[in-house]
Amino acid sequence: MGVGAILEPLVVIVLLFGGTWINRLTASAVTHSHGRQRSSNYPRADSPGPLESGYISPTPKDGLLSPRCRSPPAEVLDDGWHKRHVDIFRLSFPVSTPDTVVFQDRLLSRLLRKLPFLVECWYWALVYWTYQLGRAFTAVTLQEGTVDVARRHALQLIQAEEALGIFWELRIQHWFLRHPLAMTYINWIYSFIHIPGTIAFLVWLYYYTITRNRVEEPQPGKPRGLVSGSPAGPLLYQAQRRTLAVCNLLAFVVFTVWPCMPPRLLSDPTVEGPEGELARSYGFIDTVHGVNGAGSVWTENRFCNQYAAMPSLHFGYSLMIGLTILTIPLPPHHRRIIRTRLGPIGLRLPSWRRVLCLVLGFLYPFTILVAIVATANHFILDAIAGALICGLGWRFNGVLLNLLPVEDCFLWIVRIHKPEPSSIRVINTSDGWESDDVAPSQATLA
Repeated sequence: MGVGAILEPLVVIVLLFGGTWINRLTASAVTHSHGRQRSSNYPRADSPGPLESGYISPTPKDGLLSPRCRSPPAEVLDDGWHKRHVDIFRLSFPVSTPDTVVFQDRLLSRLLRKLPFLVECWYWALVYWTYQLGRAFTAVTLQEGTVDVARRHALQLIQAEEALGIFWELRIQHWFLRHPLAMTYINWIYSFIHIPGTIAFLVWLYYYTITRNRVEEPQPGKPRGLVSGSPAGPLLYQAQRRTLAVCNLLAFVVFTVWPCMPPRLLSDPTVEGPEGELARSYGFIDTVHGVNGAGSVWTENRFCNQYAAMPSLHFGYSLMIGLTILTIPLPPHHRRIIRTRLGPIGLRLPSWRRVLCLVLGFLYPFTILVAIVATANHFILDAIAGALICGLGWRFNGVLLNLLPVEDCFLWIVRIHKPEPSSIRVINTSDGWESDDVAPSQATLA
């Protein structure tokens, strides 16, 4: 690993601290209404046209953020408590939890109000290390028979792919092996993009959906009183953060119940018997962890479970990120449609920002897919399973809202009040764009 053992964690730390700094509160960013008479004929910015909204605009109106995917506002009681609702299998019942607003003037509470992204850093660390400790436990308690089971499962995946006609891993890897420079780049992409890329995405999404929508805060390129972020608001950010957490949970269950060996480990020369010979006959090469590879500090340690190839969170994460970028609603002034003519045909083209979203939203998961296959770290079916995990994580991310009472009690114990970002919508008026307050959205445990 060498220098990478220092540079990789350093990159993550820089991203987290950088995200904390760019998302800091530089003024009293309290949303308010301008008090103008609003007409029902004015289109709202969270309802973009079909050309600019992408295929699935993640706004409550479009139905993607169902009531259980949104953070329900707590009902404040008079005795220092507030009421939340816990939903289990269509059953909903109220739970009274302590109201931490009494601690809002304490030092740590004021620090979080000034640097609200610190809460996100805590969530990310909690989710990541919970997942990694789970993987570490399965790694250190690994039984000898589990390795044989994982190898057998990998061979079963190959048989399934051959039956489906999608066993393309060897052809893809051989193409990159014939192009050493491309192989070097793809090794680095596999090793170093997954975690830093995910954190960078969360930093950007928070900035674009929350920070840029602070009406009363002047920012570079955004005068006071205007908004320039995505109309999706904090609801989208919180749902995506919870989606990552649910993906981790589902993936942990799958690779614990059904361990699977990555293709690169099938070529182990020490395995005897017909199963070992069959596994070696495919000729997969470990391009990442070899002498000229690009091993990562995240994957080269004794606490890393090498038999957790199914599902591929590399691809699951990248697909979630790509779809979010692909379909994120843009603010009104970034949706200007380009009208042009091709001979007698009039064309309406999306704005260059939408085109950029479409390109990046496709290229990121596609590149990660190529990387995990070319480096022999995952099968194509692993990626398909990762995509399924991503879909399930998005569909059921609202289940984590049931942890809000636990979070309230924890914050009460440590005497901290957590800031709550507000969702801001924009109304098109005859003389410009004005802000419209909606109820604050609780930043929820992910």
